[in-house]
Amino acid sequence: MTDETQTTQTTKERNARTSQAEVFKFARLMIAGMTAHTEDLAKRGMDAAYVSSIQTELTATETLDAEQETLKAAAKTKTMEFNARFTELQKALGEAKKLVKMTIPQEGWVEFGITDKR
Repeated sequence: MTDETQTTQTTKERNARTSQAEVFKFARLMIAGMTAHTEDLAKRGMDAAYVSSIQTELTATETLDAEQETLKAAAKTKTMEFNARFTELQKALGEAKKLVKMTIPQEGWVEFGITDKR
């Protein structure tokens, strides 16, 4: 295994263990450092445009993260609302089934979707 392959695997493994918050914090620190040392880093192609492109990516990613969190909260609320309504539907159907079974002869239950034997 070459050093480059080992480095790539190590980077991938490290990225898999890094939380979003840690990546965002690292990106902000990296941008601040690159901004403070633009003159030195420009020699390696890391000019103001490069720093700006990373800043743009960070901003876009943080915006999408915030939107995703909002959608997760909305989905959680909708799920709770659905579960409550579904429970009410099940109760109403249970009561209706009981009343049908008390009123209609067993031969007629199939018309209501009831397959019970009693």
